[in-house]
Amino acid sequence: QVQPEESGGGLVQAGGSLKLSCSTTGRTFARYTAGWFRQAPGKEREFVAAISWNGDTTEYADSVKGRFIISRDNADNRVYLQMNSLKPDDTAVYYCAAAFPASDYDEPGEYHYWGHGTQVTVSS
Repeated sequence: QVQPEESGGGLVQAGGSLKLSCSTTGRTFARYTAGWFRQAPGKEREFVAAISWNGDTTEYADSVKGRFIISRDNADNRVYLQMNSLKPDDTAVYYCAAAFPASDYDEPGEYHYWGHGTQVTVSS
């Protein structure tokens, strides 16, 4: 199994950028679909972005399309989420997740392994 671990969260002003990173312990991340989800206080966990094991396929939530970019470096065993033009509504705990295999990339139930999350706070 894999154990995802997120890093790169923090406090940023609206309009700014952050880059989240997800690495894993255990098995190589390269065989797994990877996803980013987020959960704001009082709200359910929601899909943000996902990438296939080889990087050929990506999916994004409508709310982040055009602002966020998911990528991966299998040689380095990492998945990234570049977040640009951040808004206060992007404030949440961001979670990295891994699935093997996965068909519905935006469904949390497809993912077997989850990190503990990293806080992203966007100030207005």
